[in-house]
Amino acid sequence: MSEKTEIVRGSGNIYRDLGRPDADVRQTKALMASEIVKILDKEKLSVRKAGELTKYNYADFSRIRNADLGRFTIDKLMMILNQIGRAHV
Repeated sequence: MSEKTEIVRGSGNIYRDLGRPDADVRQTKALMASEIVKILDKEKLSVRKAGELTKYNYADFSRIRNADLGRFTIDKLMMILNQIGRAHV
């Protein structure tokens, strides 16, 4: 147990730290998805109910909840976030 543990400070963007392409876009999508999931959880909305309220496909909310964000643009996530936020203000 005499080995020293190296502590490395992250950049605040895990995707950049891992050398992923489009790190800033990925981070932005993840943060937006997180906000959408927070609203779903706070309002106790199922993905189907969120789809009914926003007119977005419930499968979109399922993908967001499962962090499957490859199909989404930042613009679409922003529109979904705005719509779900308006539906429950």
